[in-house]
Amino acid sequence: MDVILLEKVANLGNLGDKVSVKPGFGRNFLVPNGKAVLATADRIEEFEKRREELEKAAAERLAEAQAKAELVAKLSITIAHQAGEEGKLFGSVGLSDIINSCAEAGVELDKLEIKLSDGSIRQVGDYEIPVHLHTDVVSVLKLSVVADA
Repeated sequence: MDVILLEKVANLGNLGDKVSVKPGFGRNFLVPNGKAVLATADRIEEFEKRREELEKAAAERLAEAQAKAELVAKLSITIAHQAGEEGKLFGSVGLSDIINSCAEAGVELDKLEIKLSDGSIRQVGDYEIPVHLHTDVVSVLKLSVVADA
């Protein structure tokens, strides 16, 4: 299945690239999410007319992501949670806890932007959590989990 990308997609291509993808990926993810259109002669012509508008929108999204990345990089979040003697948490610190703490600090994050590679946090300590704000912009959030007094 050939599609034209309407925005940059990680590990696939940039805006305007004509790529061949598996039918399920194109039909179930790329087209419904507005990331691509089917590559027909009419669509290619229509895309060329809209190319400048799409490139401008992509540049604006990138600029917003870079600005947000600077805010995230400056941010240092501390979450207090009940813990045992050895520093093991009763329960865990998950995405919703991190998102709520960031919102209280004034930075709105989406759950799809935060990548907890090892799942929820279950130990007291300092963590650096990658935040994927754009395909080209990744920032690091400093998180400190402390025992609740």
